[in-house]
Amino acid sequence: MSGLQSRAPNANQAWWDGLTRRARRDTQRRTRGDGMALYAMTCGWLSCDLSEMLAGGEGRITFPIPAYLIDHPRGLVLFDTGLHPHSIDDPHTLVGPLATAFDVRSRPGDDIVSRLERLDVDPGRIRYIVNSHLHFDHTGGNGFVPNARVVIQQTEWEAGRIPELIDANFYNPINYDHGHLVKRVDGAFDLFGDGTVVTIPTFGHTPGHQSLKLRLPGGEVVLAADACYFCRTLENMHLPSLVYDRARMLDSLLLLRKLRRNGARIFFGHDPEFWRSIPQAPRSVV
Repeated sequence: MSGLQSRAPNANQAWWDGLTRRARRDTQRRTRGDGMALYAMTCGWLSCDLSEMLAGGEGRITFPIPAYLIDHPRGLVLFDTGLHPHSIDDPHTLVGPLATAFDVRSRPGDDIVSRLERLDVDPGRIRYIVNSHLHFDHTGGNGFVPNARVVIQQTEWEAGRIPELIDANFYNPINYDHGHLVKRVDGAFDLFGDGTVVTIPTFGHTPGHQSLKLRLPGGEVVLAADACYFCRTLENMHLPSLVYDRARMLDSLLLLRKLRRNGARIFFGHDPEFWRSIPQAPRSVV
């Protein structure tokens, strides 16, 4: 005991404080009811012509790049990983063919590793990365989460391996081809088998785009990702100018509308106003 008391206030103070914060957070999470929490993280910013995001839109828009941490009793899950931290320095390599349309507006600390550090989470502890799809702003941090298993739709993973579809969908394998173990799923997939974290196929934006449905203490949440950029996308069924399959994306929006009618809260993919309305890590959303 005396050895522990002598070490804690001195050389190991940072470690001790981190351990205390983690213990306090875990206690708070457990007392909320069912042992699960959601954290929203800003992992970059992009700017582009609004017409890229809403067909016929005018002017410019700067929008957030979300990533989410789901703290489940059986493991930590990331839903998307944001931009690569060097995207602002080398956009042509890391953003790829879309670098001419999108300007990177990220700031120091916007990367996934820095965001996880604010939560006292070691990236090596992440059990799963659920990628909504393979675009650069959703997979840019994958390589910094080395031990996770990637969960992705079979059709999306296949598209990301075929040269013609890589070009057609503006994929950039440098962001997602890191040798992770990959769980390829076909449609809805219950990650832990308890109904709390379930992938939802929302095809259209890309061949195998997926959203994520969460059953949280405060109710059901759907992380839409690029199935629905903005609130007005859902209200007006207003698609972007670049869509892989317009009919399937409209079907996906109808599915999101149905989930909302049934009580789910939709978290839009890149809506600046919506993003300002939700707590940011290290505060939990619920």
